[in-house]
Amino acid sequence: MGESPDFISDLPQSIIENILTRLSIRDAIRTSVLSSKWRYKWSTVTDLVFDEKCVSPSNDRCVVETNLVRFVTGVLLLHQGPIHKFQLSTSFLQCRPDIDQWLLFLSRNGIKELVLELGEGEFRVPSCLFSCLKLTRLELCHCEFDPPRYFKGFSSLKSLNLHQILVAPEVIESLISGCPLLEFLSLSYFDSLVLSISAPNLMYLYLDGEFKDIFLRNTPKLVAISVSMYMHEDVTDFEQSSDYNLVKFLGGVPLLEKLVGYIYFTKYLSIGDDPGRLPITYIHLKTIELYQVSFEDANEVLVLLRLVTHAPNLKELKISASPIQLFPLEEEGFDLFERDYFDYQLPRLETVKMTDVSGIRNELEFIRFLLGTSPVLETIVVSSSLIDKDAKMGMVVELLRYPRVSPRAQFLFLQD
Repeated sequence: MGESPDFISDLPQSIIENILTRLSIRDAIRTSVLSSKWRYKWSTVTDLVFDEKCVSPSNDRCVVETNLVRFVTGVLLLHQGPIHKFQLSTSFLQCRPDIDQWLLFLSRNGIKELVLELGEGEFRVPSCLFSCLKLTRLELCHCEFDPPRYFKGFSSLKSLNLHQILVAPEVIESLISGCPLLEFLSLSYFDSLVLSISAPNLMYLYLDGEFKDIFLRNTPKLVAISVSMYMHEDVTDFEQSSDYNLVKFLGGVPLLEKLVGYIYFTKYLSIGDDPGRLPITYIHLKTIELYQVSFEDANEVLVLLRLVTHAPNLKELKISASPIQLFPLEEEGFDLFERDYFDYQLPRLETVKMTDVSGIRNELEFIRFLLGTSPVLETIVVSSSLIDKDAKMGMVVELLRYPRVSPRAQFLFLQD
């Protein structure tokens, strides 16, 4: 009997490479034992992803480190052709000179995507990285980033993610402005940073850190923003100015579709002199999520009202009240909801979720405002931070009395 035909080995090389790319690099190398035809098939794979799973587990850290270095070095030595993606995710390798050698090799092989997720250490990004001008994606974690003077930016970069990076503030701004095609930007774990962003093609922005101030100077294409802002005990950690931060931060993003803010983001937006109506209408904004909003602060409530009344196509609203009232203001005499806000309509708002509601006047008035201005509202989910059962029931009874302009609007009360 003749040998059975080897259909897999006779597949086009592009399909074989696609199959190998879906395997871990360790499993891809194991295919070399299938037959002589497969011995070096793996060596042309363009995407290389390395982590501790590439080597046998051991309780000895030095053994894992040594084996991982040997494995990565061996793969690169035997590899043929361009390498488009290189990802190294490990806490075992921090400031090994081997990483410098790997990056030098990659800089000469047309690298397009580079991800370095290292453990906490003192790894300094080598100068050869800044000659990788074909990069379209760069992610660095726990590194020191100090470009040479001749570096003008990555002209092809579309995605930049920097996590816990040691870098000068002016370097970050220069890097961002030197990437004209940048579409995705994520910066996390930065301290006391005043940040100015100029990125004409930026679409997705994620910020997480202790930012003192943020300027979006040229970001007209932004569609999604997520910001977590931290600060010390005193609000004066934020830069104080008569300019309204809500306008300064969100005044130039007409295409915004989703806005998410955590911790002190709403507090930050509330700083400055309110100009009245905003100079922009967010016609594309469909989702707003703001967490730990202080409803005792009239300025923060005003930020909420400004945003929802300037987003005529808003569909989903999620708000959590601040569980700790850090900025108490007297609620008496607060006439915000006695103004003309009930003349507004939220014609597309369908779902609302409010959590950590304590039953103070401004929280309840805000819910009443939503019920009275949302003709297609379907569900409003409420969870309370109140411990006293009688107080919680009293709040529920009051909420159920509020008039609703939507005949389909229903309350859903959740137990914490």
